[in-house]
Amino acid sequence: MFREDRTLISIKKKQQDVLGFLEANKIGFEEKDIAANEENRKWMRENVPENSRPATGYPLPPQIFNESQYRGDYDAFFEARENNAVYAFLGLTAPPGSKEAEVQAKQQA
Repeated sequence: MFREDRTLISIKKKQQDVLGFLEANKIGFEEKDIAANEENRKWMRENVPENSRPATGYPLPPQIFNESQYRGDYDAFFEARENNAVYAFLGLTAPPGSKEAEVQAKQQA
């Protein structure tokens, strides 16, 4: 298998992980196809902050935004999920009764 093929498989797996989480938690989202749509690809490249771009090349998907506000890449999403902080990562309020809401309540107490 070529390195490029492994990269594409890794990207697809990460995208499925993010989409699966959003769907399972009934978080509304709009998926933007950057492979088939040059305008979406250009928008993503222009809106990933300079300090979040790789040293060479372009940022790889998935890149996560809340409307036009950049929230992070897959690694940041994964870390937020591991720390029960995905809603905060996404710029959303955690629903009452969720693990994240419980963690936030304990931190505020």
